[in-house]
Amino acid sequence: MYRPLDAAGAISLFIFLLVAVPIFSVLAEVATPSKEIWRSIGKTLLPDMIKNTLLLLAGVGIGTFLLGVSLAWLTFAYRFPGSRMFEILLILPLAVPTYVLGYVYMATFDYAGPVHTTVRQLFGFTLPEIRSGWGAMTVMSLVLYPYVYIMARAGFSQISGTSIEVSKIIGYSRFETLMKAILPLSRPSLAVGISLVMMEVLTDFATVRFFNFPTLSEGIIRVWYGRMNLKAAMELAGILLLFALVLVWLEYRLRGRARYYQRGRTEGINKERLSGIKGAVASVFCTTVISLAFVLPVVQLIRWAVEETSAPSTSFRMYMGLLFNSLTLSVTAAIACAFLALVLTGVLQSGGSKRLRSIGRLSTMGYSIPGAVIGVGTLGVLSSFDRNLNAFLDSTLGITVGLITTGTVIGLIYAYTVKFVTVTYNSVDSSLERMTPNIIGSARTLGASRIRILKDVQLPLITPGVAAGAILVFVDVMKELPITLILRPFGYDTLSVWVWQMAAESMWGGAALPALTIVLVGMLPVTYLMRRGGVLR
Repeated sequence: MYRPLDAAGAISLFIFLLVAVPIFSVLAEVATPSKEIWRSIGKTLLPDMIKNTLLLLAGVGIGTFLLGVSLAWLTFAYRFPGSRMFEILLILPLAVPTYVLGYVYMATFDYAGPVHTTVRQLFGFTLPEIRSGWGAMTVMSLVLYPYVYIMARAGFSQISGTSIEVSKIIGYSRFETLMKAILPLSRPSLAVGISLVMMEVLTDFATVRFFNFPTLSEGIIRVWYGRMNLKAAMELAGILLLFALVLVWLEYRLRGRARYYQRGRTEGINKERLSGIKGAVASVFCTTVISLAFVLPVVQLIRWAVEETSAPSTSFRMYMGLLFNSLTLSVTAAIACAFLALVLTGVLQSGGSKRLRSIGRLSTMGYSIPGAVIGVGTLGVLSSFDRNLNAFLDSTLGITVGLITTGTVIGLIYAYTVKFVTVTYNSVDSSLERMTPNIIGSARTLGASRIRILKDVQLPLITPGVAAGAILVFVDVMKELPITLILRPFGYDTLSVWVWQMAAESMWGGAALPALTIVLVGMLPVTYLMRRGGVLR
């Protein structure tokens, strides 16, 4: 029998609608396609964009899998010079956005860059052009492999020593043990890592633009900025959304169908010492990856920033304005996401029907949706809202108020909340799950109300989780690009937008200080992971 929603259900449904409306608006555009638009882009842009998107997903997926698993296995199963240090340092590339590494590599390895020029002058031949699909795949693999690396190590650490001993009894070598026992048992963790990589690949548009490798995400930005055609951008976003939904489904199937039960002692694998040439090769391999993915871009950015700040044309006031805008958006979005996550978690933790819990959990689907999709979906919803509001006010009061949400900071914060509320929700929810039911039961036995339990018991215990989630949102918004580029107010630049604009004009020095600032902010969660070394063991 149908029961009407209570207050908790109404709140959960309201939050769900806030997140879902931009996404559903994009799906609605796909369901009602425009023949003129598809005739226009179907024969020119669309085939290459779909092909390149698939190639990029495959190339980066393979690249991050090979890098992440090999580095995880090397540091997990072997000891070699610097291995303890490399365990931690190998997560450093997470601090570098793909578009920052992309623009540094473009400036360094492009045909007119210093590496190409030096090789031509010294050796008389030309290196392969980096402005290509393989260049984009290489850069994105270098930045994104830590997702697979971290999840692979987490999967390896959960495998019991009994499984390893059985493989030894069978006569497997270490490599055979990895391929036939450890990787299959680690499939759920690897599926999560690869799915995170795939989501980042679908979101990116700046890196592929730098490398002249147009994808669906890049096409959305190109159609919107080049033609100012919102409907065409939304219909392209619909195709990209379908890609994302398929990836979410595949990840769910791969992770959900895997059921492995470990028994026996859990010491895991004994680390084998590598010395001599083998140890040197292992150390050089790890050093090379860290150097290419983190040290090179940071050193280059510092050099450009020093050169730029010493030039008379440098405007420190402009940089401070960009920093202020980015900080304002990041802090506001972090507070909004933390507040919504607390409300949503409180509603779900209070119990309720299965329908209520399903609605609440669907409210956290935004993180798996590419930023360009959320950007154009939000733009469509806000422009429709402003248009209808002005029509209503004009018909009833004879006045118009113009654009209230479209092209404003309000619209930006709304889109950020749709995208990143999942981050704070997961952080808060995991903190509550670690809270034993006896604490709440004891408080209720003593006659404490639900409000008092929340204020005096739950909030103090989950504050670290709330803070961690808010910091992650802060960092994500600081480096977020497609949503900001689509929805920002006119003339309202941020650090990420400025890096994109300067790099697009080949003004490497002008982008250096903002890019370096984004990398330094990105070190916050990386530093947290480093301090919690247990997550890698």
